[in-house]
Amino acid sequence: MKKKTISTKAKRRIKVLSLAIFVLIGLIFASTFNDLCQIIKNKNDITLLQDEYNDLLHNEESLKSEITKLQDGDYVARYAREKYLYSLPDEVIIKLPN
Repeated sequence: MKKKTISTKAKRRIKVLSLAIFVLIGLIFASTFNDLCQIIKNKNDITLLQDEYNDLLHNEESLKSEITKLQDGDYVARYAREKYLYSLPDEVIIKLPN
């Protein structure tokens, strides 16, 4: 029975093809890893932006409530007295320390 031997050209061809396959597999893994890192970063950004959006919605509700209150003359007068220490001619303001 005759034993088959692989020629040096065939060995070299196998080594080159093996190297090319390993390089391609490495590039695919590197690309996949970068994409996975970007997906994780985007999910974290989405979470942060969603929290910021919810805070802005809450702030908007507060501002709308304040607008509604400021349309009432009695509220504006009371607010000016408390915040800016305005008084009517017959009132005396006494500021107490906190």
